[in-house]
Amino acid sequence: MIFATGNAGKMKEIRRIMADTGMEILSMKEAGIWPEIQEDGGTYEENALIKARAVAALTDTLVLADDSGLEVDWLDREPGIHSARYMGEDTPYSVKNADIIARLEGVPEEKRTARFVCAIAAVFPDGRELTVRAAIEGRIGYEERGGNGFGYDPIFYVPELHKTTAELTEDEKNQVSHRGRALRLMKEELKKYEGINCQ
Repeated sequence: MIFATGNAGKMKEIRRIMADTGMEILSMKEAGIWPEIQEDGGTYEENALIKARAVAALTDTLVLADDSGLEVDWLDREPGIHSARYMGEDTPYSVKNADIIARLEGVPEEKRTARFVCAIAAVFPDGRELTVRAAIEGRIGYEERGGNGFGYDPIFYVPELHKTTAELTEDEKNQVSHRGRALRLMKEELKKYEGINCQ
């Protein structure tokens, strides 16, 4: 299986959650595949499919891809599908996180609602395609907290856990995160396809 990403943090999560499939999971870099990908879809699902199709065109194996984002309700669900490119693709997340916190200055706790959304697409060697979506609800914190995770994790506070997703252990995060939930949904879908063994 090739997962269409070059994000090392994401690959670590994916391998941990998908370990029981018994499949070797390669990143694009590990597979030696670097297609030109223009993520210009209007939804998470469309962007995930764009990535998966681009890689699938260059190989004859199962390809998975995801697209995820942070939706902040007070900011009209920004940055949303533009989360990775918010303030520029090469802008450090510490800068992006500080900007979001600044834009929410003075906004009361109950109106700082947000969610992480993840859609995962699968493209099979025979051309079949499917997508799944999952989310985790939370709030935007007042400062960065925690050294785990990556991206917007340090500012995404989960009230029920009294922690940001960057304060969760790997196992805790994989249980509740948008990507963890979406990967488990995808595993359930993959069970329906011959030749794929998911426990």
